[in-house]
Amino acid sequence: MIAEINRHPKPLALYIFSESENVQNQILGHISFGGGCINDTVYHLSSPYLPFCGVGESGIGAYHGKGSFDVFSHEKSILKQTTKFDLPFRYPTTKNALKKVKLFIK
Repeated sequence: MIAEINRHPKPLALYIFSESENVQNQILGHISFGGGCINDTVYHLSSPYLPFCGVGESGIGAYHGKGSFDVFSHEKSILKQTTKFDLPFRYPTTKNALKKVKLFIK
């Protein structure tokens, strides 16, 4: 069954019906899919705490609750550094700069 599913584009959702944790883990570990349920079919759609998303050809991104906010927001990473002091060995013009940085990090 795993091989047959993997011969096709990645599914949007996957529903597993089994009480065996071995079977559940085997399927979850070998099939890529957007979202799904174990021993149910629709609860993952109705929960605002679980994003509904696709992977591969079934779509990208996620929506539902916070997932919607995250997918339509752009997280921007910004590092703010102080100007009160500087460590000159960070610059390539400093003799043995890499060696000094490695010592500093340790």
